[in-house]
Amino acid sequence: MTIRLLILLFIPLASFGQKNTSLDEEVKTLYKNTVPVITKADAEKTTNAKILDTRELEEFNISHIPNAQMVGYDNFDLASVASIPKNDTIIVYCSVGYRSERIGEKLLDAGFTHVFNLYGGIFNWKNHNGVVLDASSDTTERVHTYNKSWSRFLSEGEKVY
Repeated sequence: MTIRLLILLFIPLASFGQKNTSLDEEVKTLYKNTVPVITKADAEKTTNAKILDTRELEEFNISHIPNAQMVGYDNFDLASVASIPKNDTIIVYCSVGYRSERIGEKLLDAGFTHVFNLYGGIFNWKNHNGVVLDASSDTTERVHTYNKSWSRFLSEGEKVY
């Protein structure tokens, strides 16, 4: 009887822990590894990189990485990057890196040669004390997390969805 009770108590706890995966674990399931990744630390050391935000305008306006150009995802058009030389370093990002990897693939297919996906996206950037700016270019703590479910991966800053 005691063993049965312990098992019944343990099963809900075990399944609860599985639902709250870490950002690193989530990234492993989302990325196809078709675009090289760059860490926040390495991205900060990279000079003259073009930073492309592949999220949508509403997300970008809540906050974005300094010097980022919003190119979107749903309506991404290569014309938005036509002025960038093909051999420039480009860092793409989104919330966690899934959408940016898809845009990175398009850039590589178009002949851009130095494209990197920011590991963990803006969530990982902010979780590691990265500065983000709002639509007025003021520093903010707010980060668009898409929805409540995705917000669990943002541990620093104010969640907006």
